[in-house]
Amino acid sequence: MRTLLRPTGFVDSPFGHDGKVARLAGGLNWFSAIELIRIEGHRRTASELLPVEKIESRFDDDMAGQWEALTSPRPPLQLGERTVRLDQPQVMGIINATPDSFSDGGSFADASAAAEGGADLAAQGAAIVDVGGESTRPGARVIWEGDEIERIVPVIRQLVAGGAAISADTRKADVMTAALEAGARMINDVSALTFDQRSAEIVAASGVPVVLMHHQGAPEVMQEDPRYDDVLVEIYLWLEQSIAEAEAKGIARDKVLIDPGFGFGKKVAHNLELMNGLALLHSLGCPIVVGASRKRTIGALSAEAPADKRLGGSIAFALKAVEQGAQVVRVHDVFETVQALRVWRGMRDQALTPRRA
Repeated sequence: MRTLLRPTGFVDSPFGHDGKVARLAGGLNWFSAIELIRIEGHRRTASELLPVEKIESRFDDDMAGQWEALTSPRPPLQLGERTVRLDQPQVMGIINATPDSFSDGGSFADASAAAEGGADLAAQGAAIVDVGGESTRPGARVIWEGDEIERIVPVIRQLVAGGAAISADTRKADVMTAALEAGARMINDVSALTFDQRSAEIVAASGVPVVLMHHQGAPEVMQEDPRYDDVLVEIYLWLEQSIAEAEAKGIARDKVLIDPGFGFGKKVAHNLELMNGLALLHSLGCPIVVGASRKRTIGALSAEAPADKRLGGSIAFALKAVEQGAQVVRVHDVFETVQALRVWRGMRDQALTPRRA
């Protein structure tokens, strides 16, 4: 039996609450309570809500480690010459250099169009531009590495030349190598380094940050009938194991980011439960990336709105994620998301400004 810690009871400001609130992961969020989630196997057996001021009296060694992870600042990402701070939410813009993307209908299949689109996202406020050359939408098939490399390398080179910080969205070691040689300084792997056994070696040798994403099944079959005993607990344990495996293969823990894999082997109810309980994942001690932009769950909740009509839902999920301390939101609509986060940030800054008499 274990006890997991989920921060909750978020407050606008710590002022006047000394000893009663804690700062989440060195960011802009403060919480006043902890849900103690007791688990056996892959499911919760009980839960208890406890004020922050009483939590230390209940610690065992495992809980103390989780508490340290919950409250420790996340170091900035160093992507080449660019430093991306994680004490505030950041936006990762998506460029799908594919002819069959679910979200943009292949608008960036041409390298020049993709590079121009990526430059626009950076200008709109994306701290990182994530470039991918293989669709991993439900039902998508694996493509040859050579085709994937041909799609993304020219795009990465052009964007790097323009000063953008680039992440390569790939699950293949050869593509990772080519992307890093072209100037990418981060790897975003939807398979969490499980698709290609050489991937972990490439990431470890390069020393670049890597995003490990939860998934259940390959893209070809992941949405056929996903099942969980307890989706939040299972994803927590899966990511915990993935982090441990990455460390065992020589990847420094401070280079690991985690993504709960919204929509990857999950039904609508799974996605919603995951988003509601997202803050639990902070006790793993790694920055959290959330990619819910334009996903099918939004369409399912809005009369099957098509992908290009899901902006409102995408922003709602982005704000829900940052309210729970997510450090990076991966989105298609950068300008609108950045604007929403600037308004959110304005409210946070005001709440964190001491009142004058």
